[in-house]
Amino acid sequence: MKLDYKIIWVEDKIDTKPFQSLKKKIKNHLENEFFNVTIDTAEDYKEFKAKYEETDTFDLIITDLNLNESHGSEVIDFVRDEKHILTEIFFYSANSELSSTQLANNSRITFYQLDGQDYHKELQKSIIQLIDLTISKFHHIVTMRGMIMHETSDLDVSIQEILKLIIENGDSEAILNVIKKKKIKSTNEFLKKKIDQSQDLDDFLQNIGADHRLRGLIRNIPKDEIQNKLAKYKSEIIDVRNQFAHASLDLENNTFKTKDGKEFNQALCKKIRKDINEHILNINALRDKLATTI
Repeated sequence: MKLDYKIIWVEDKIDTKPFQSLKKKIKNHLENEFFNVTIDTAEDYKEFKAKYEETDTFDLIITDLNLNESHGSEVIDFVRDEKHILTEIFFYSANSELSSTQLANNSRITFYQLDGQDYHKELQKSIIQLIDLTISKFHHIVTMRGMIMHETSDLDVSIQEILKLIIENGDSEAILNVIKKKKIKSTNEFLKKKIDQSQDLDDFLQNIGADHRLRGLIRNIPKDEIQNKLAKYKSEIIDVRNQFAHASLDLENNTFKTKDGKEFNQALCKKIRKDINEHILNINALRDKLATTI
């Protein structure tokens, strides 16, 4: 799991109004946790298998026991016995056979017995409880650090590509001089030497570092909403990455803290996901804008 949360829901009544409403509420819950949500659906085992063969990277499988001419147990046996994947599974039914259903492997499966007329509310509550459990596992510092490094690295690549595009389509000497401004003394000679030798532009941009690529980009785009949002990039992306790269265990309180002393907790994880998602959207908007002007 990164910033994406993928669910596949196997239910032969998935197109009915109650299930569509339930699906929407679950999607909203995950989006409020700042995940990019995809909920694929299938009406029976055959359709599920076809979709699963296309992508087996689901974070949660939800399945009813009775599915037209097939059964939810086939869904589970396929994932566990044929694919050997321990994806979390939510297995439900109004049928009393649920608890006695024989499965190839019943680990990491939540069994839920539907009961009463208004069971959709309870079903929603139970599914969200399981989702929150999977999210809490994602909040482990090692997992979170991996996500931060992955997503911020992708953002770094995007910024470098955009800056390269601006340099190649403008006054390259002037733009490079702007990027060199306010560099620390020890870097000035290095940069001058690299430029004088006509070093490959990709290598040059890679060597100047994330902070200077960001400043070079901000100084060479119009003053607008996109530039204003980029002004927060260093504190919300680059600094966060550096803080988590050096997070340490506070032995006295038995908690992890970032380099600047922030406690690693659920609220911090949620804010980081929010900030990363917003900057991805901003960088993509800048790329689209430049595509129409350069």
